[in-house]
Amino acid sequence: MKQLRFSCMLVYATVIGLLTSCGGGGKEKTNTDTTAMDTTTPTAEVAPVTNTVVTTPQSMMVAKFKVSSFEKWLPSYEGHDSARLASKIHNYVVGRGVQDPNMVLVAVKVEDMDKAKAFSKDASLKEAMKKGGVMGTPTFNYITMVYQDTAQLSTDLRSSAMFKVKDWDAWQKAFEEGKQDRLDNGLMVRAYGHDVDDNHKVVVVAALTDSAKAHAYWKSDMLKKKMKDSGVEGEPERFLFRVVKRY
Repeated sequence: MKQLRFSCMLVYATVIGLLTSCGGGGKEKTNTDTTAMDTTTPTAEVAPVTNTVVTTPQSMMVAKFKVSSFEKWLPSYEGHDSARLASKIHNYVVGRGVQDPNMVLVAVKVEDMDKAKAFSKDASLKEAMKKGGVMGTPTFNYITMVYQDTAQLSTDLRSSAMFKVKDWDAWQKAFEEGKQDRLDNGLMVRAYGHDVDDNHKVVVVAALTDSAKAHAYWKSDMLKKKMKDSGVEGEPERFLFRVVKRY
């Protein structure tokens, strides 16, 4: 009897042990968090890079002349806009000379170079310029710009240089290779091109980011050698101006 009672107690203890090891009542306990975790690394948004350089050839006409009063001349110039539009000429930039603020540079974009040339020689333009206070005979240059940088800059000081080269392709290659030298010496090219009828006649427009460095560079032996090696003939005709209006 005692042996039977001992056996029953042993069986009971075994069952209790099994139930306890299973977490009680057969319910399985888990410490796993059922919430889904996103382990991917967020991708930072990168602002698109805007290309400000234009290499599509652009026909332009550039006029330079002296006025008796810039304040009087500008309204007269803008009042003649309909005549320019009729010849497919579009306002672009107006600048004033640094040494003489009554020296004016006007650059316009043209759709039809033949019409632009005819417009520059038209009697009505001469009369309009006279009424606006233009003094003397204006100079007109007809240019194909092959490079333009339209990035906004903090400086409005510009240099326009015109000169002749022996060979356009050779000069352009050397000029492009000298970009860093110009940047190091306070010059950032804004546009360059050549006469529409003669690519041996070159024009370069640059922004002066450091005026002192730029003037020193223009006088340096290093630049003189670079110009000679690239086929530049004679001294550049340089005109310093400030951009006073953009259209």
